[in-house]
Amino acid sequence: MEIFTLLETLEDIVESARSMPFTESVLVNKNDILDLVKEIRLKLPDELKQAKWIKEERERIMAEAHKDADDIVKEAENRIISMIDEHEITRKAYDKKEEIVAEANENYRIMAKESKEYADELLAGVENTVRLLEDTLVNVEATIKQTVETIENNRKELK
Repeated sequence: MEIFTLLETLEDIVESARSMPFTESVLVNKNDILDLVKEIRLKLPDELKQAKWIKEERERIMAEAHKDADDIVKEAENRIISMIDEHEITRKAYDKKEEIVAEANENYRIMAKESKEYADELLAGVENTVRLLEDTLVNVEATIKQTVETIENNRKELK
């Protein structure tokens, strides 16, 4: 994911920046940081679009599984109707219908569960990315603020 790469670049800039003597502050190029933040903002909507697509895909898969289950049930019912004259065949068809319905329901349940898990994993990844971005932006803002304060103090000392 490109956002992680951009965040790593941001971390590298902060970690490799020159330290201010006697402080935890560092000197960073404001334009470099702001450019990275802008790029992250541009990439972030793609991550959110991907999460929306995953949700829609999950719903489509679940609807398709439900339709398949309905089709299987209808097929089993049609078989039963065509064999109604013979009692033994009718009983076997009913048993098969129940088996098919149970299997279809189980398949639907499994697909629904897996779709939810997959969507949850992707949304968790997006959530973690957003939280990481938020933390990074807070740290960058604090660093910039601290750097500005240090510069102001140094300028005051020079006067």
